[in-house]
Amino acid sequence: MAVKKILMLVGDFVEDYEAMVPFQMLVMVGHRVDTVCPGKKAGETVRTAVHDFEGDQTYSEKPGHNFAITADFDAVSADQYDALVIPGGRAPEYIRLDPKVLEIVRGFNSAKKPIAAICHGQQVLVAAGVVEGRTCTAYPAVKPDVERAGGTWGEVNETFSNAYVDGNLVTAAAWPGHPEWMRKFLKVLGSTIEP
Repeated sequence: MAVKKILMLVGDFVEDYEAMVPFQMLVMVGHRVDTVCPGKKAGETVRTAVHDFEGDQTYSEKPGHNFAITADFDAVSADQYDALVIPGGRAPEYIRLDPKVLEIVRGFNSAKKPIAAICHGQQVLVAAGVVEGRTCTAYPAVKPDVERAGGTWGEVNETFSNAYVDGNLVTAAAWPGHPEWMRKFLKVLGSTIEP
């Protein structure tokens, strides 16, 4: 398998599992993953939050871990990478306000490079204008954003474990969907896992 260079966009209070687990899964299969955050440099960290489904009307939030930033945000561009990952949590609602974040997302999309987004990460896709005419899913609270941006809503199953592929775009609703989301992302990426 050829090693792919993957960029991951994060920010403070990114969802812990949605950053750490995909990062570890992608590294485990042999890919290089650079994590970046607007306003931060390699060696710094972002704080994460753990979102859980405990029977309330929405998810609960608890403190997570510190997640390492491995590259300087100001130095990266879409042409340096093979794919993009956008985790959810609260980070997407404010990193989408950074014009360079949107430029990066548009660069990956226009080059038809694989983009994986989960949960609230689709807020960044909506802000970048890349969901119009595409089928995707997200955390259910993001459904109105996807539909108003011209996207077709992919229904979420009762365990939040499904994922959708539409061309280069791979989306899932929440961290219970990691196995399906990452399996589909690796397939779009052209990665194979040796038995």
